[in-house]
Amino acid sequence: MPAVVPEGEVMFGMQLPIQTLTRTLVDPWEDDASVDDLVTVAQTAERSGMGFVGVCDHIAIPQNDYAKNMTTTWYDTVATLAFLAAHTSTVKLLSVVYIAAYRHPLATAKAFSTIDHLSGGRAILGVGAGHVEAEFEALGVDYSKRGKLLDETLEALTGAFDDTYVSHSGEFFNYENMGVGPAPDAGDLTIWVAGGGAPAYRRVGQYANGFIPFVNPHDEYPEMINTINRHAEAAGRGGERFDIGIMPPWMFIGDPPDEIGIHMISGSPEKIAEELRRERDLGANVFHLKFRGRSHAEYLEQIEQFGSEIAPLVRQ
Repeated sequence: MPAVVPEGEVMFGMQLPIQTLTRTLVDPWEDDASVDDLVTVAQTAERSGMGFVGVCDHIAIPQNDYAKNMTTTWYDTVATLAFLAAHTSTVKLLSVVYIAAYRHPLATAKAFSTIDHLSGGRAILGVGAGHVEAEFEALGVDYSKRGKLLDETLEALTGAFDDTYVSHSGEFFNYENMGVGPAPDAGDLTIWVAGGGAPAYRRVGQYANGFIPFVNPHDEYPEMINTINRHAEAAGRGGERFDIGIMPPWMFIGDPPDEIGIHMISGSPEKIAEELRRERDLGANVFHLKFRGRSHAEYLEQIEQFGSEIAPLVRQ
């Protein structure tokens, strides 16, 4: 499966609001937002030229200090992406990110190949190692082995559609002559790996098609890209291109009012585009955007204005 973004181009996308109400991400209007509001955001993103919309993943949130700001509202990733597939037509559908260690790799392959088939080839499986230890414990998954579980899951997923029936033998998963269908429209899953350090970069090079950022400093990008390419070469994938994500700061186009909450990038379209062009120069070609808005309507306006006034400037 090749990179999603054509060579020399860039893609913009966003994790959707409403589908999680974690207090570190949410704007006040989202607490009372409806399913129709969620659909409208996804459709506005598509109409405004966004390349993907994303839904995150948690099964159950513990009542402890670590998770005190997370809340219990996290829409099911697979169900929500499949629902949104029926309400959109071109935008990619990204899990951002799916905790692969919680599921058997055949179950993950089945879920995302089905979304891909139903949506006409629009699914992107974004995976990560996970971070909520009590959630692992509740699900009976060894938190200390989450990295190894992710590695083996990726290994299994990359061969899941090589033939009608496939086999895998590993430390955690073993199966022989098992078939998963329907296959993804392009014959294999598109996989992006998330993470904040060398293990994630290695996984991209070995198994995946792209990288999902996690607060990665700009000065890490040269070594990140080098690490991805080095491990790709070692895995016999030399010369392949990868979708390299970057996450700009929270964005408000215009002069942000005091009540808008956290924002770190604002101002005119030209000013914002200039900053994003600097991020593109680092080697990134996928922008994971985060918008602020005091209302659902203002949030939609921010997306539309980005698509019409900022995206063309970044693409120049």
